[in-house]
Amino acid sequence: MIISFLKNYLELPSATKSIVCLGGGVGTAQVLSGLRVYDHKITAVVSMADDGGSAGRLRRAFSVPPPGDIVNCLAALSDEESIVKKLFVYRFTGKRYGRDTDLGGQKLGNLIFVALTDIFKGDTNKALEEFSQIISSRGKVVPATLGDVNIWAKTKDGKKIYGEQNIDLGKYNGSKTLEHVFLDPAGIKAYKGATDAIEKAGLIVVGPGDLFSTILPVLIVKEIEKALKKSKAKKVFIINIANKPFETANFKVSDHLKALEDHIGAGIFDTILVNSNQKPNIPPKIKYRYVSYDKENLGEHLSKIKEGDYINSNYPIYHDSQKIADSIMSLL
Repeated sequence: MIISFLKNYLELPSATKSIVCLGGGVGTAQVLSGLRVYDHKITAVVSMADDGGSAGRLRRAFSVPPPGDIVNCLAALSDEESIVKKLFVYRFTGKRYGRDTDLGGQKLGNLIFVALTDIFKGDTNKALEEFSQIISSRGKVVPATLGDVNIWAKTKDGKKIYGEQNIDLGKYNGSKTLEHVFLDPAGIKAYKGATDAIEKAGLIVVGPGDLFSTILPVLIVKEIEKALKKSKAKKVFIINIANKPFETANFKVSDHLKALEDHIGAGIFDTILVNSNQKPNIPPKIKYRYVSYDKENLGEHLSKIKEGDYINSNYPIYHDSQKIADSIMSLL
């Protein structure tokens, strides 16, 4: 009561924390969208291994980092309420997997990022700064790595699959159960802005998102893994609402956690957020299935789990931005 009185009537500044979100894609963007309404310093560290869809086409055509996750996360952090924000996320009609130089299927924000990178002679950092100002971002988005990077994975039956798109879309024969993901080159350098942000963080959030093609490719960057383990910040891992048809088909909560530990070791995360509401129907045509919450297999992880209704009832394979952000903030 006294603290509330002082803050409201004496206008004392609120205590800000540095929050770092690791991952990329829709999952990280949803978390950022919820967190941006709070008065904290937010940094997103996103994977640069994307080689599929429209972002992959731009990567190949113009030799730039894949802009998709960067643009999506900056848009999620934006306070811009005018037509500008809609322009940045506008996608031209056409195939996302068309020819590399085709305009169809491209997102305008991705094209603007490519243009800014060219204007600043390949300086991705400067392009990001300028993009952030244009879109009125309430946080920073930085790449996980420097230079060209790809991923490859090994299945349970020993088959090797190269490239994020092939892993993500299940474009390979044999067992669709993935066992491990690797970086190429294995010793790719982390972007210094990413490791600096982790070192200064008061709270680190990992996920949700595609486990093998988005989340783990950030965590297994050697310098990022080292910074994550060294950090004294509170660390949160968010279990996906649903499993994709290929990457994590039939994975239970315990399987997600085992894959995480197989890649970076155990005992890193203080809290694990698990959605407990599986009532909304997932449209059969998208072939996603809820992640089974197998408490009987979680052992010592159970004491770290914070379960709750985190689901977006309109899009039941996704987290609700505000629900998940409120749960994260309660940890502070």
